Amino acid sequence: MSIDPRVALEALVSAFEEHLAAATGKRDDDDPAVESAFFNVADSFEAYEDALYAATGEFTPLDVYDDEDDDEDDEDDQDSGN
Repeated sequence: MSIDPRVALEALVSAFEEHLAAATGKRDDDDPAVESAFFNVADSFEAYEDALYAATGEFTPLDVYDDEDDDEDDEDDQDSGN
């Protein structure tokens, strides 16, 4: 069962608002609230992207990168001599 993309979009916007609140109210660089909000944005985005695709066959022009993507990019740079 897929969810309505409008509902998923509302959840994504809410996740962005929570991330902003956590980032602007952080107590230190390792504040767990910021990390939690960060992952909530990523998860909410993926849910929205899935719902959008299920309803319309379309994607957003955005990608979510994780640490594994960064590691692969670093390996590619080393392989190409950069």
